[in-house]
Parts: sequence; C-alpha cells; structure tokens
Amino acid sequence: MMRSLYSAISGLKAHQTKMDVIGNNIANVNTAGFKRSNVTFATALSQSMRGASTPNTGTTGGTNPIQVGLGTSVGAINQIMTQGSNQTTGNPLDMMIQGPGFFALKDGSQTVYTRSGAFSKDADGNLVDPATGAYVLQADGSSLINIPTGSSYTIDSTGTVTITDSSGTVTTANIAIAEFPNDAGLTSIGNNYYLPSNNSGAATLYGGSGNDYPTGTSLVTSALEMSNVDLSQEMTDMITAQRGFQANSRVITVSDTLLQELIDLKRS
Repeated sequence: MMRSLYSAISGLKAHQTKMDVIGNNIANVNTAGFKRSNVTFATALSQSMRGASTPNTGTTGGTNPIQVGLGTSVGAINQIMTQGSNQTTGNPLDMMIQGPGFFALKDGSQTVYTRSGAFSKDADGNLVDPATGAYVLQADGSSLINIPTGSSYTIDSTGTVTITDSSGTVTTANIAIAEFPNDAGLTSIGNNYYLPSNNSGAATLYGGSGNDYPTGTSLVTSALEMSNVDLSQEMTDMITAQRGFQANSRVITVSDTLLQELIDLKRS
C-alpha cells in the first residue's frame, strides 16, 4: 500500500485536532480569564531506504541518507498564558489580576486556581465564585473571606480587604494570589479552574501584610480580565487548518487514482 495514503491520513487527523482547538478558542472568546491554546505539529518516524556513508578520503565523498517521511503528529497543545484585556464592570466584588498569578479557591475538598475574578457573597457573607460556590481563599491557603451584611469594605491593589462593621470594628482579610513555576503546565478542569500538574510545579501563595504579591502583580477591583483570544489570529489559523486538511484529502484522492491505475493494468 502506498505510504502517501497513511501520511495523508495522519495529516487529516492532526489538522482536525488543530480545528478542535481553534473551535474551543473561539467558543470561549467572551469567557472571563480564558487562556487560548495552539497546536504544534511534529514529524512522524521516517523510513530509511539507505543510510549515510562516510567519505573515503581521496577516493569518494560521503553520501547522505535517503529517507521517506511517514506523516505528522500533534507535538503539543500549548496554553498561551498572556494577559487578557481589562473590562470594567462596576461591581466592587469583581477582581482582575494584573500580571502573573491565580486566585486560589476551595472547591469541596480540593484547592483550585483561576484567572476569573467574577465573585460575589453567599448567604453567610463569604466571598465565593457564584457559578460553583467555591470559596475564595486567603493567603494562608485555608481561611475564607467573610464580609458580613451591612458592613462597609474596601479592597486595595495588594488584595487587602478592610472591613468595618456597624459598631466601627475594623478587620482585615487578604486575598491570596498563587504563582506557579510553569503556568502553561497547569491542567484545565473546566469552570475556568486549573489544577497543578507534574510539570506546573507547586503553588506558592502570596498576599497580605508581610507577604505581598510578586513583583509586577496587583489586583484591580470592579473589573474582569477578558479572554486573551484574538479572533483575527484564530480566523487566520482556521484558514491554514482548512487548507492543510484539503491538501491532505487531495493526496488521498490522487493516491487512490494511482492505485486504480495499477488495478486497471491487470484488466487490460
């Protein structure tokens, strides 16, 4: 069977994966805190028809190997963790991380991490993600942030929440920011949440007095970070993926025609 058939099939599969990723990026163009992904291809194994030879000094020169490639494969699907744009919301509990880092949330028995800061209070006054009920954590990694009903509060750029109750008592809480050695290595689990992986490294929590945010990181209130999807880039990638898929389909068609010619030799 012709090698070109199987090479083209591998090209179809790889370009389909590329389209899957593009489709997901475009679907999340308005998802707060979403980070786009891209696909890189890698060559598959090559079949050697003749190995390289060494030069025979004064007699003959060396020759290069003769190899036929056997197609392509998906080398990696990379998360692009660049900053998204700022969208002002006017909601004082909406927060945006300017710079690197993630909010730390308690979701059941596990700690999850997110760039989406669309928060609200629950019936107990705890700061939560209203989509899941996950609690926003303080810098110690376990304490919740409670803003009682009828108290006044402010949230500054260092994540310090200053709360004044009806009696004038002032308390503070510190919104945690988590940092990872390799953000792109985090595992996405849905709901805008990430978990650490073997290649992301462990989270380091920052925030509050004496444990300020990393250099270049601050908190912006009454705003959300929008998706970093660039529609013009996605549309261009879609065109190249479509043309790559069409070209590989054409290789299959032509290879089939050649095989048909061989069959027709027998008939003649």
